[in-house]
Amino acid sequence: MDGTQNIVGAAHDKIQHDSAVKHVTGKALYIDDMPNLPGTLEIVLVTSPHAHANIKSIDSGVALAQKGVAAVLTAADIAGHNDIAPIFEGEPAIAEGVAEYVGHPVAIVAADTYDQAFQAAKLVQVDYEELEPVLEIKDAMAKQQFTYTPPSITKGDPDKALKKAKHRLQGELACGGQDHFYLEANVALAVPGEDQDMTVYSSTQHPTEVQHGVAHVLGVPSNAITVEIRRMGGGFGGKESQPTIFAAMAAMVASKTGQPAKLRLRRDDDMIITGKRHDYEFDYDVGFDDDGRIDGLDIAMMMRSGNVADLSSGVMARSLCHGDNCYYLENVRFRGYPCKTNTVSNTAFRGFGGPQGMIVIETILEHIGHHLGKSLDDVRKVNYYGTNDRNVTPYGQTISDNIIEEMTDRLMAEIDFEGRKKEIEKFNAENSTLKKGIAAMPVKFGISFNMPALNQAGALVHVYTDGSVHLNHGGTEMGQGLFTKVAQVVATVFQIDIDNIKISSTRTDKVPNTSATAASAGSDLNGMAAYDAADKIKTRMIGIAAKNFDVAENEIEFRQNRVYAGNESLSFAELAHMTWENRESLSATGYYQTPDLTWDPITCTGSPFYYYSYGVSISEVVIDTLTGESRTLKTDILQDCGKSLNPRVDYGQIEGAFVQGMGWLTSEELVWNDKGQLLTHGPSTYKIPGSRDVPPELNIHILEDAPNRVPTIFRSKAIGEPPLMLAISVWLALRDAVSRCGDGSKLPKLNAPATPEAILNAVTEIRA
Repeated sequence: MDGTQNIVGAAHDKIQHDSAVKHVTGKALYIDDMPNLPGTLEIVLVTSPHAHANIKSIDSGVALAQKGVAAVLTAADIAGHNDIAPIFEGEPAIAEGVAEYVGHPVAIVAADTYDQAFQAAKLVQVDYEELEPVLEIKDAMAKQQFTYTPPSITKGDPDKALKKAKHRLQGELACGGQDHFYLEANVALAVPGEDQDMTVYSSTQHPTEVQHGVAHVLGVPSNAITVEIRRMGGGFGGKESQPTIFAAMAAMVASKTGQPAKLRLRRDDDMIITGKRHDYEFDYDVGFDDDGRIDGLDIAMMMRSGNVADLSSGVMARSLCHGDNCYYLENVRFRGYPCKTNTVSNTAFRGFGGPQGMIVIETILEHIGHHLGKSLDDVRKVNYYGTNDRNVTPYGQTISDNIIEEMTDRLMAEIDFEGRKKEIEKFNAENSTLKKGIAAMPVKFGISFNMPALNQAGALVHVYTDGSVHLNHGGTEMGQGLFTKVAQVVATVFQIDIDNIKISSTRTDKVPNTSATAASAGSDLNGMAAYDAADKIKTRMIGIAAKNFDVAENEIEFRQNRVYAGNESLSFAELAHMTWENRESLSATGYYQTPDLTWDPITCTGSPFYYYSYGVSISEVVIDTLTGESRTLKTDILQDCGKSLNPRVDYGQIEGAFVQGMGWLTSEELVWNDKGQLLTHGPSTYKIPGSRDVPPELNIHILEDAPNRVPTIFRSKAIGEPPLMLAISVWLALRDAVSRCGDGSKLPKLNAPATPEAILNAVTEIRA
């Protein structure tokens, strides 16, 4: 499989996102842009002000009496089951009997206008009996309070190796959570139809899960629910499981009233009600030799799961599977603890636990280097995975495509890493207030869902008699360019210009039983499914062309919007019409399942990843030791994309992921008070990176001549998540800058995010 440059928009072409112009001109339609149908009700939620409380009674009488109010619904009004759990069970859409976090929805108010619903929501009287909440990871650990059975990975004999090691260190680390801060907040529009039918427009990465959740809550079969989404204004994992809650609520109102119902969250409400990236606390115990090679390792990974499990089991599994990052560990134990706290259930976020697993192993290697008087990079070199041996992961998968060391050496040579370090040493010697730091970050990220069943996709392709093509698949578009890439695949199969291909909304009645657009696997899965569908149609068309030209089928060639048999040809449209005349179907479904995947969620062993994506970054930073302010001055990135489906889209993904990772590690601090209330719930109190936070020099290079070694769609590699973890180079560089403020005897005490306050405290401590 490969593309050709003889058509516009073939695979590997640098074409722009299909909605790029619409995005910048404001013409791209989102759910809240859709004209309201007559009688559409607006919804506002009544939420708990307490982190943990029994719900004794709910009185909606006064609210119902207000002008325009059509309904006030609670858990008691659910016709089906009050459970929208994506993996386990017992995760209510609406609080029932007990509220378990500040912001937990307890009632739904629907009215003719948003303002009417907003005012009426204030009049719903809820009688609470406050209970003592568990708000911190350490408190949940003390109570052994978890959202599911804690998992672990063990390889070799870490206890014995630790005891025998020549050197041994212990330490701890914490990394914060992160709000998705998508431009478009959660929104759902439910439109009732006949015979219990319901069409739900949901800003979701997982239409099938919304379909299942709505059907479950309404007590109807899945075939009664159709979910549609054309595009999201960002997702980043925050719209994988969480939108089901809001879609179910909108559908409840539509079902009860017989009117369309829209639920759109304000920014503050979205940040308070919805889950975030899991924050973690780590304890580690490591043994190693004089060279820094790890002999034994034990890491406890304690996550804030929140009030219910949500997707925590998958997130923790990926943390456990990425605690090795790029390093061979002979004797290791990774222990995961999904702590149940009275805070919002945390959820999927770009990287899905991988960043948390990687940040702790990098900190451990840094600690080893500090103890031995070696550089972090020297310690990395003796611990890297090998290519022919030392290549089995803690979970039992053999790595056969390792290229990280050669990528790291190449980037370091190209930017003169050693020379840069000397320049920084000279700068620091001459400056007492400003201090610079520099660090590299290698990344090995596994591609595929940890749950093998999710690694499948479907597609639907129609060719019309005028030669135009209609494309549908189970992936969702959240700005990442998936629809463009899949359209390029179909264009390449038919060898027609991409303008001939109609990209359509994702709908559960066109392609059923889809997986979430997540795990960076959107192009891998849906691209292959679309290829399969298009190839089936092409095969039928080849048969008709061979008959028409009276040649063998292997003599038919699709090229440059035409179909050739030797010197004779006809247009693609002419052949489409001819195929129809010969009563051959011009419609096909496509299907793909990722091969060679195994995973045992009990033992946490198997081969959960089809391949790995590699990348390396080097970042230079400067800190102000008087204020704690920091700036990333320069970053160089070398990213493995296989044979990129669309380098233009991939560059955008690399840049965006890296900057989002910078935000997680430097400025995006989530703060709760001692009552469990989120204090950082808007742009005035929660600082995402702005244009001035992007490194003035951000040099991104896609690794050339490195097609994927396993069969993927046109030998490309996933790109959505891996570059986010390259931002750990910024955090490591900040730690390097802080360490240069002292005499070198202390390891910096700097957790993530490295806010100005945290940096200032770390500088003060290291100088003490």
